[in-house]
Amino acid sequence: MSKFISVVKFKVKTEEENNFIAAMQKYNLPEGLIFRKLIKTGEYSYCSIIEWANEAALENARPHMIAFLDTIRNMLIEFSQELGVTDPASGPVVIDQSGLVAESGKTITGKIKV
Repeated sequence: MSKFISVVKFKVKTEEENNFIAAMQKYNLPEGLIFRKLIKTGEYSYCSIIEWANEAALENARPHMIAFLDTIRNMLIEFSQELGVTDPASGPVVIDQSGLVAESGKTITGKIKV
C-alpha cells in the first residue's frame, strides 16, 4: 500500500490567529502519521500537510481529526456552505522525492522514488 497525503486549507479569523496556532501545536498526532506541517499561505490563511503510512491510517484518524476540528471551528472562517470551514484534499503519493542540502543556499539534489 502506498503512503497517503492529506492537505487541509484553513482561513482563520483575525483575532483568533494566535489561538489557532497554539491549538495546532498542541494537536495530539494520531497513529499512522509520518509527518505534519502547517504552513502560512497568506494573511490569516494556513495549510496543513500530513503524510500518512497508508490510506487506512488516514481513514482511522478521521474521527480524531474531526473531533479536533470541532474544538477550533469557532476560530475559522467558512469557505462555503458546501465545504464548511476547511478545504480538504487527499490522495496516494505518486512521486516521493527527497533532497539533501549540502550548504545553506546551495542546490538541493535527490532521487525520485515511485
